[in-house]
Amino acid sequence: MNIFVVYDSDNGHTEALAKSVAEGAKIPGAKVYLSHVRSARVEDLTEMDAIIWGCPGHFGSISDGLKTWIDKLGYLWAQGKLIGKIGAVFCTTATVHGGLEATMLNLIVPMLHQGMIIVGLPGNIRENALYGSYYGVGVTCPVETSPHDPPNLPSGNDLALGRALGQRVAEVAGKLADAESR
Repeated sequence: MNIFVVYDSDNGHTEALAKSVAEGAKIPGAKVYLSHVRSARVEDLTEMDAIIWGCPGHFGSISDGLKTWIDKLGYLWAQGKLIGKIGAVFCTTATVHGGLEATMLNLIVPMLHQGMIIVGLPGNIRENALYGSYYGVGVTCPVETSPHDPPNLPSGNDLALGRALGQRVAEVAGKLADAESR
């Protein structure tokens, strides 16, 4: 089973979350690929069983880097190449009400257009019980007040949510692959 984690990150916040998602997806039988959008190849998506993408939220929407990459998926859509693949999303924002839900919903829409099966985080997952991020993983990393400050990277709890999403995606993709092989 192949899982592709694609992310956009300028200052390392979303990259740290992407790494935790990829770590969580590394269950037995899963091969996980992690790539920044600058080096991610759209053509590789056809070989994946699950695709997880994420970015920083920019005013409640997808970052320019990931949006540009997603916009390259048109020919895959025209050929139905991503229909039935598992999809999940994650994002970071600089403020508590910085558009986490809006960004995740905006990230999900292209997956729905592609015919993908969306996997989120239900409330009964321990890491998500109090957090309530059902669309995927969205975390706040407060903006640094100076370019000389160390980055406010995701907390341990934030990274646990990322690992939980990666694991859930891998488990669902594995169940789907098992069902299709019968």
